[in-house]
Amino acid sequence: MRKSIKRTLALILTLLLVGVAYLWLTFVSSFGYNPTGELPTIEEDKTYSVFVYGTLTRPWVRWLVTGRAGTSEPATLPGFRKEKLDIKPDPDASVAGEVIEVSASELRALDRYERLGVRYERVELTMQDGRSAWVYRLMEPLILELE
Repeated sequence: MRKSIKRTLALILTLLLVGVAYLWLTFVSSFGYNPTGELPTIEEDKTYSVFVYGTLTRPWVRWLVTGRAGTSEPATLPGFRKEKLDIKPDPDASVAGEVIEVSASELRALDRYERLGVRYERVELTMQDGRSAWVYRLMEPLILELE
């Protein structure tokens, strides 16, 4: 009986450590993130507006990624429709989300989380109320043509 309790506790502890390691690698670590190409410049003394429409609308996810949950304001992005983890151009649609304000270091953390230049691109778009914000969009896959 005691051995099975010890094994169960060891398994739970191992799973917890693996979970923490995964979260650290995904949200904080730069391991495995090798951006390619030219990335948008980030100025140190500036704040940035970012439109979020998926997991980053949850304060606890923003806290894990940037170190603070911050506040958000409801926002709408016209001319796009949400499609799974992405937004696609659609002149008759709009995407509901939130705008968050972030510092330069927080924007770099968001870039790392979204795998900027590898999985997502960051583009500046205009919200329905006229203000502009950075938006992460899935990058189009490269299609190589063989001759």
